[in-house]
Amino acid sequence: MIWSGLEDILHINLDPGKTISQFFFMKEQVKFNVNNFDLLRLFAATEVIADHYYQHLNLPISELSLKLLYLFPGVPVFFIISGYLISGSFERNNNYRDYFTNRALRIFPGLWCCIIVTIVVFAITGVDFFNKEMIAWLPSQLVGFIYTPSFLINYGFGSYNGSLWTIPVELQFYILLPILYFVFNRGKLTRWLFVLIAVFTAIFLFNHALENIHGFKKIFWHSFLPNFYLFLLGVLLQRLQVYNWRIIYNRGLYWLPACLSFFIIFYHYTETPIYAIFYNIILAFSLVSFAYTLPDTAKKLLCKNDISYGIYIYHGLILTVIVQLKLVSHINLFIVIASSYILGYISWKLIERPFIKLKRRSTV
Repeated sequence: MIWSGLEDILHINLDPGKTISQFFFMKEQVKFNVNNFDLLRLFAATEVIADHYYQHLNLPISELSLKLLYLFPGVPVFFIISGYLISGSFERNNNYRDYFTNRALRIFPGLWCCIIVTIVVFAITGVDFFNKEMIAWLPSQLVGFIYTPSFLINYGFGSYNGSLWTIPVELQFYILLPILYFVFNRGKLTRWLFVLIAVFTAIFLFNHALENIHGFKKIFWHSFLPNFYLFLLGVLLQRLQVYNWRIIYNRGLYWLPACLSFFIIFYHYTETPIYAIFYNIILAFSLVSFAYTLPDTAKKLLCKNDISYGIYIYHGLILTVIVQLKLVSHINLFIVIASSYILGYISWKLIERPFIKLKRRSTV
């Protein structure tokens, strides 16, 4: 009905008997689960390592190099892909018990192990965990309420693991997704997603407008509010089945110059929130296109080893220990990336994958 309506509005007459949906969609249905998202998440995790390497170690980097680094911004990539895949998983199995069990199995075992490793490493390097704050801090971390207690505020660069701030945000996304499907009839959800994306994009802009208010930005940014539009954007693209569009499937090489062109044209505005919004929209379509361009590439290269989560949560620990032990002058980016990959692989093999195998009838 949506496509026929567009035909009437646009007065499109392609070929006799050919509808606009046939023009947009592939003749053969594309397999949703055959994609390169594991590889894209690996690239995103690597970008975050490079970003935090220069940021937390206070190392010089040219303005151009920094902007080029943000051509593939890791955190937005994670949020968009999460919305896309998690919504697809929920639509294929909307049993609430299965949904929350699967999400917990994906997040918490790896997180718990990382926190235990953190406590051991910090204790070895001089932190005393026998204090009253520890009683409240440890349970909070284990349930995903991430914060740095006062007894760790002077360790490293002031955050015990700077990468973990996204964990509570992601958990909020997981809780809100089934609420969306419950509140809005599934048949009407797609049109409401356009409205919700507009609303939360405005909230993102509002956050930047008030970022100079003391304490406001930190509290606001650690909620789902400023980044929810990215997650919803992923949900929308999944609902529209853009992976099956002719301009998306196997068209990654076309979307790459689109991203580069937008970056070059608006180079002097790349630090503005308006640029971020429009670029992230282009990026979202590009991600899906990359994921379904030679879609079995990730399987061949990674052999079903999804190590991006482990890389992401452990690189922050590595960086803060480097700062604490004053090893900055002895460490380079390659060493940090290699160390993160090793820990990520160990986490995947020994912790994450065994628990993921316990998931209940899910596609993600």
